Amino acid sequence: MKLTTKGRYAVMALVDLARFNNINPVSLRDISLRQGISLDYLEQIFSKLRKKEIVQSVRGIQGGYILNKRAKEIKLTNIFEAVDEKVKTVQCKKESKKGCNGRSTKCLTHNLWDELENHINTFFDQKSLEDLIKDNIERRI
Repeated sequence: MKLTTKGRYAVMALVDLARFNNINPVSLRDISLRQGISLDYLEQIFSKLRKKEIVQSVRGIQGGYILNKRAKEIKLTNIFEAVDEKVKTVQCKKESKKGCNGRSTKCLTHNLWDELENHINTFFDQKSLEDLIKDNIERRI
């Protein structure tokens, strides 16, 4: 299983945004500096997040981005879907009648990896941006 930088950076950037969201719109430049993520890469990520209505942009001198919903309503699954990130542990398609690796049957460990994928996706579906902010604050104390 591999989670790409696109998915990881999207979550990092949105947690950063959520921490400051109630004050003013947050610029991508500020997120870039605080999180060490390329500004160009953030622009690509936020373009996708805006299209999926997770964030909205605010124009003007004090402009930037704000969350479209409360942090507790945005699940990690929503973020991954918005940036076209798929968490998969098996190569084959679940709904396919064909087996793994183009064979006629599923591989011997298919059910193991399929079950792991379900656990991972359930975990991401239960975690919100608010959970990550709280976890970060608790660890600092």
